[in-house]
Amino acid sequence: MNNEAPLSLHVPEPSSRPGDKPDFSHISVPAAGTVPKPDIDCAPASIRELAYDMVRVLDDNGVAIGEWVPEVDDYFLLKGLTVMLKTRLFDERMFMSQRQGKTSIYVQCRGEEAVACAQRMALSQGDMCFPSYRQQGLLIAQDFPMVDMINQIYSNSKDKLGGRSLPFFYSERDYGFFSISGNLGTQFMQAVGWAMGSAIKGDTKVASGWIGDGSTAESDFHSALVFASTYKPPVILNVVNNQWAISTFQGIASGESANFACRGHGFNIPSIRVDGNDFLAVYSVSKWAIDRARRNLGPTLIEWVTYRAAAHTTSDDPTKYRPADEADYWPLGDPIERLKTHLIGKGIWDEAQHEALTKALKAEVKAAAKEAETYGTLGKGAVPAVSEMFNHVYKEMPAHLRKQRQEAGV
Repeated sequence: MNNEAPLSLHVPEPSSRPGDKPDFSHISVPAAGTVPKPDIDCAPASIRELAYDMVRVLDDNGVAIGEWVPEVDDYFLLKGLTVMLKTRLFDERMFMSQRQGKTSIYVQCRGEEAVACAQRMALSQGDMCFPSYRQQGLLIAQDFPMVDMINQIYSNSKDKLGGRSLPFFYSERDYGFFSISGNLGTQFMQAVGWAMGSAIKGDTKVASGWIGDGSTAESDFHSALVFASTYKPPVILNVVNNQWAISTFQGIASGESANFACRGHGFNIPSIRVDGNDFLAVYSVSKWAIDRARRNLGPTLIEWVTYRAAAHTTSDDPTKYRPADEADYWPLGDPIERLKTHLIGKGIWDEAQHEALTKALKAEVKAAAKEAETYGTLGKGAVPAVSEMFNHVYKEMPAHLRKQRQEAGV
């Protein structure tokens, strides 16, 4: 007779569900300034603990503390606040536009603005980012024309992609923004490959790849780390751990077993875990990794601990899988409010100035949206010509497409 207990599987469960009180007790938040900053040429094994700790610069009172405090001037800090706030207001306007039927779908990055904006401000012109679809701050931080972004979201007659791609799937080579892919894991492999190409050419440009916590479960993530560890190309490998992948929490991607930063250890890649809602920490660690890459010291894997405060997309209802007020309990706060508090503490900002900036940026975003609407919106006004669907697909158009184009009379 077999008395052994039946086998079973462990199915990770989030700490709270709809109707529960939000619980982030599993996230240990160290005091700001306690994590040391290693030398740029350190050996990966010497900073092993940085994958388990969390780099933080701003404390709860908005004071910058510790070795990771970056050397930046007041203008830089005000620029950081401005581009993060503009990104949020842009998101709010596009969310409203989707609800008004002007586009089919939109993705917000609310609560994650620091991750993209601060890193873009650490990169140089010519560096190439391989983003997922929540890094619109990479463009806005460069003062990229919002009208062009909205034209693509509306798929109108001025959409440079000719309506061929999903809304918000921007592609801006001159601004170091590689075409967004719906298959998110692929961007990591492409970033590593581009960085390898840059090194082979003897160039000075680095690549920055982006992936979410859920997509780390894809094989592309591991393949990218194999090539990055083997050839040591100049690439920054960003894992945005915003706690939720569509409707499953980060534990389903094995975040419950071990954090995402420490996965670099098996590949001997320097790995750092960072407070992703701390603009100064994001900039400082990004700059460290970028400098390392430019000195031919290879890749760095960074886990940005942040929180997706908005829905996954406008097609998603997060109240179906998490507490409706969960964002209010997020222990790392709001990136915009934290930098704002820092600036007020330095005596270079106040509430009146912040209100005036918000009003001015809202007007700027509104004007851009209104201009884009004159070129058409989804189902209304001018749209790309039917002939556009046949262009830019093949270098030499095959016979069957030529026949279809003729039959369409375009």
